Amino acid sequence: MNSTDTAKLLHAFSALADLGEQVADTRDFGQMVRSTLHVVLGSLGVRRGAVAEHDAATSTLQFVASWGLGDQPPAPIPLGKEDVEALVAGGGRGGGGTDAPPARALASAEHFGARVTRALAALGAEIVTPLVVHGEFVGLILLGGKATDEPFSPEEREVVRTMARHIGVGIYNHRLLRELDKSATENRKLYDDLRDIYRSTVRAFAAAIDSKDKYTQGHSERVGRYSEIIAREMGWDEGRVEAVAVGGYLHDVGKLVVERDIINAPYKIDAKQSSELNRHPAAGYDILIPIQHPDADIPLMAKYHHERLDGRGYPDGLTRDEIPLSARLVNVADSFDAMTTERTYKRRKGLPEVVDDFRRNTGKQFEPAPVRALFRAILRELDGEAGERHFIRLLGKEYFDRADSRELIAGLLHDLETDDLATAGAA
Repeated sequence: MNSTDTAKLLHAFSALADLGEQVADTRDFGQMVRSTLHVVLGSLGVRRGAVAEHDAATSTLQFVASWGLGDQPPAPIPLGKEDVEALVAGGGRGGGGTDAPPARALASAEHFGARVTRALAALGAEIVTPLVVHGEFVGLILLGGKATDEPFSPEEREVVRTMARHIGVGIYNHRLLRELDKSATENRKLYDDLRDIYRSTVRAFAAAIDSKDKYTQGHSERVGRYSEIIAREMGWDEGRVEAVAVGGYLHDVGKLVVERDIINAPYKIDAKQSSELNRHPAAGYDILIPIQHPDADIPLMAKYHHERLDGRGYPDGLTRDEIPLSARLVNVADSFDAMTTERTYKRRKGLPEVVDDFRRNTGKQFEPAPVRALFRAILRELDGEAGERHFIRLLGKEYFDRADSRELIAGLLHDLETDDLATAGAA
């Protein structure tokens, strides 16, 4: 092998390496095809060329990259079934189809229809190479003459054959990625639709729960919303945020089995009635446990949202880490709504009283982390840093319309950050 042949061989290997790198870049299909075409043209000194992808849905060749053929890509070329079969057979020979005749000789090729022959010949191609991968026709590469007007040598045709395999695999892989992306998009839409249906069903169920208690209309909706805000403020991922929101919406589902007269009593109920009402957490668990929820903690939130860190809650008298963190969070949201909602037998607490209640009971009844998150979220709304004004909308602007509202909340947060009693209950 003389020095010229060696230089050409090294150049071809360098071009193949460049081509492999371009094919491996899956971020931009159009850029990948254009780059690979330029590598082929540059390595062989060819003045014009094109890459066409076979669109099986329309039975056409769609030109996805071209050079030296004008500003606009060539028009699509229709292909019949027999044309595709012939191209697959031609592409299968020698692994790249570079044995296909020059375009000017295609008129005598029996396997091409007249319209295909004329379309390819009009492009001035010297080499027409089918791109076949795993027996599937994915496209064509067409190359014009060399800038030197020299004929293509057998070695150069072998280089084209090898490059064609690279380009064919690149198109094939991108086609698979497009199909995967399409499937993923469709699956994501299906998942989102199902999730929306589930969420809507949960909220409708929450409304049905609240309809049984004329004094607490909207309670479950608010607890679900507060739970979501607290979880997001604590930095939970979206899956856990959604799960705890659902737990908040459904935390009182057990009230469906409690006598309506007890739930709607316009007075403080007696011990017997209180015992009956206190069945609702365990009943809620029994209702929810047979259902396949997105998160296994959802039934536990219903069962344990009245437990306390100090063990004085119900139904099981659990303490601290025995209570799932999600249930401890819902307990904070539930208690906050109970404090800030007007009842016939209990007036709504003002902000100073709410702050005082959480200051006294955090670390005993309430988990510190969700309490801090709750009041951080409120403070961000008061400071205008929150995107939405949930608390102001749900409680009314007048609820926070005190000169010292911000100072009350900031003071509570400071105390919770430094108080040994509060931090002892942290998860």
